[in-house]
Amino acid sequence: MGYPFTLDDVAYLRTPEGEAAAAEVERLPLTPASHLADVTTARSLFGARAGALVETVLLRRKASAKVPWRDWLFTADALQQATPWPVAVSRAARLAGRDVHDVTCSVGVDVAAAAEVARRVVGSDIDPVRLAMARGNVPSAAFVRADALHPATRDTVVLADPARRDASGRRRWRPADFTPPLDALAAAYAGRDMSVKCAPGVDPADVPWADEIELVSLDGAVREACLWTGTLATAHRRATVLRSDGSSWTLTDASDDTCPVTPIDAWIIDPDGAVVRAGLVRHYAARHGLSQLDEHIAYLTGPVPPPGIRAFQVLEHGKYTEKSLRAALSRLSVGRAEILVRGLDVDPNTLRPRLKLRGPEEASVILTRIGRTPTAIICRASRHDVETSALSLRHGG
Repeated sequence: MGYPFTLDDVAYLRTPEGEAAAAEVERLPLTPASHLADVTTARSLFGARAGALVETVLLRRKASAKVPWRDWLFTADALQQATPWPVAVSRAARLAGRDVHDVTCSVGVDVAAAAEVARRVVGSDIDPVRLAMARGNVPSAAFVRADALHPATRDTVVLADPARRDASGRRRWRPADFTPPLDALAAAYAGRDMSVKCAPGVDPADVPWADEIELVSLDGAVREACLWTGTLATAHRRATVLRSDGSSWTLTDASDDTCPVTPIDAWIIDPDGAVVRAGLVRHYAARHGLSQLDEHIAYLTGPVPPPGIRAFQVLEHGKYTEKSLRAALSRLSVGRAEILVRGLDVDPNTLRPRLKLRGPEEASVILTRIGRTPTAIICRASRHDVETSALSLRHGG
């Protein structure tokens, strides 16, 4: 839950006095080992303001992994749900030149991203503290206190990020339990262009009003699903893959999905989670000249992996039994093994000690099903780029 900020706290933190006090608290280490002593120091310096100051400093430190600003205000819950900046920027790109209303603006991350490209941006929230923080965080936007289910603007693109945790912090999985519920949100803005942030596990059957479902990953981790409606939708299913270095690519169900099923080749490729969750594995394979090992399994294979991904160079493979896998790893002197499982009922943590690994080598073990055959593929993982692809071809790898 975190510190319960008040409107008075927000007003103080935005004054020159509050900013100077926060800078003073920032000098404290505030590590787990020093926390009690540091809080005592803060209280001796700033009295009743110490709680808000310490929480602000701690949240700003955590926020550095998500957003580029060092002077923003957050609540703990708002930071936890805040969209990582590269994801917010990617979503905002579709809003260029439009009038935009973020109806669940919280402390303003998505408002700030939209403000960089949109014509006008309005943010609203039911929580007065978050709204006060947002006003200071994004002074270029307009803000109003309003319930997301009661439209406060007309003729604007609607952004929404319903809360997916209850008052105790437990995650809620059913769209009907979000705040506000997804169906109620869609009904309130029927006929409007919408962009709704959602959990990546959303079932398309639960959101029949969404014209496009986009799965978004950042640095290999699937971060969200985004539901698009109206003229904002440009496909039915989309995977968007982002990197913190600014690179990105996207794939939609409009692309070719012609993909054969072949025996294991020189490399195994595990597509990005956004591709898998968007149901675009065959489309990804077709784009990069890869094949499926099994039409129901998401692992792909080919002579050369796509550049810029982590891929697995095949050392050997065969029918999986625990005994045969243990013997193969012993023969290869593997003492450390990453175990990846898809399509088999195998617990890597239970299996690993039974393999009795010994030796100086490392390997990745992929356990999967090809047809009805349980299969073990022993690999060497590598980060693949254009140069390593060329080297592999020159040496016949």
